Amino acid sequence: MELEKRLAEYASEVKLEDLPEEPVAVAKNVTLTVLGTTVAGATAEGCETLVNQAKEWGGREEATILIYGGKVPAHNAALVNSVMARALDFCDGMIPGMHVGSSSVPTALATAELIGGCSGKDFLTALVVGSEVAARLNLSESAYDGFDPTGVCSIFAAAAIAGRIIHLSPKQMLDALALAFNRSGGSFQSNVDGSLAVRLIQGFVSQAGIICVQLAQKGFNGPKNFLEGVYGYFHLYAKDRYNAQAVVGELGERFEMTKVLFKKYPSCGGTLSSTDAILEIIREKELVPENVVQIDIKVVPYIYRLVGHPFKIGENPKVDTQFSIQYCVANALLRRSAKLKHFDEPYIMDPKIMGLIEKIHITPDPLLEERGHTALEMRVMTRDGSIYHKSVDIARGFPENPLSKEEHNERFQDCMSYSGKPLPPENIKKIVSLVNSLEEVKDVRSLIPLLLTK
Repeated sequence: MELEKRLAEYASEVKLEDLPEEPVAVAKNVTLTVLGTTVAGATAEGCETLVNQAKEWGGREEATILIYGGKVPAHNAALVNSVMARALDFCDGMIPGMHVGSSSVPTALATAELIGGCSGKDFLTALVVGSEVAARLNLSESAYDGFDPTGVCSIFAAAAIAGRIIHLSPKQMLDALALAFNRSGGSFQSNVDGSLAVRLIQGFVSQAGIICVQLAQKGFNGPKNFLEGVYGYFHLYAKDRYNAQAVVGELGERFEMTKVLFKKYPSCGGTLSSTDAILEIIREKELVPENVVQIDIKVVPYIYRLVGHPFKIGENPKVDTQFSIQYCVANALLRRSAKLKHFDEPYIMDPKIMGLIEKIHITPDPLLEERGHTALEMRVMTRDGSIYHKSVDIARGFPENPLSKEEHNERFQDCMSYSGKPLPPENIKKIVSLVNSLEEVKDVRSLIPLLLTK
């Protein structure tokens, strides 16, 4: 149980002063990103229904349901707030599809309320160490093989974050992580079928993370060998292929959580390269929809399986579009941008979109895997006989091709302007100011009133 013990000790004992500047800056960007997507996603399909369900469940008034107001048990507040944060799929992510921030930030806020307050220093420390635990346990595409990394792996971040804020001992933290292992799960079939389960899985992660911490605090233990055991995490999900040094080597020096993706566009990370490519061709060649005959796009097989399937509108049109290269490319071509509003039904149902989608063809190409997860080749054929090519290795927003500070702010402001339950302008300014100086904030609960519309 050496790996398990070392991770638990790290999550319990590291201090903000021990952390370099980069992971702390990433944690701040994650916080601002997730607060923005929570505000923007609050009125997305199913969110108000879940708010009402959580209130109907009732229970102790421990933590706040953001935007709507009202208090419920902390684990249920985290459930609802995480679903809102993930609803528009504009949150942060990590290859090969793990979403950490949409659980980590709501979990941290709910836990801070649960214990009666938490300093900005403790909040940031919890976000960094919890996210680092999950990032080090994150697996490859082939290892997950259809399991949703968010449901399988992000739960370790949620448990570590809640445990750190509650001040679990290393022994209790070990049990919290072990219990979290028993709650891990989720399938990408939810994404492929365009179901609301995509965002619910995010909420389940936060809810279970807090519950596991509370149970560990009460003395419930989990399997000590939850990682390396004969039926542990690495056996079940990684087929016994893992590198112990990658998991615990250079703890406190090497930070895997900095490899986070901040999306430039509000759709699945697997669609970002395609959106980048078509927008670049539009800018460079002044391409217009009327001149397009056919668009051929080659992507890596994993991306093809996730977002390359033929587009069709099902029960949840927004989710269908968020996980479709065809729709994202057609939208960018028609509207010369990719904004949150473009994934709403009035835009989805535009007849011009379906006409363009029919011209877009996606195929898998295993040879692209050598160039990276987001690599693609795009070929655009036009009515005047021109053929335009565009290659992308790394999409904008990935750590090797990061967004600028201005682009981060643009994303946040797009969320604020899109919201169906907008915040007062003065609240928005205060949120940005507080997040930028989180290490100086005495109690992160000061963010909560700013995130309510009532």
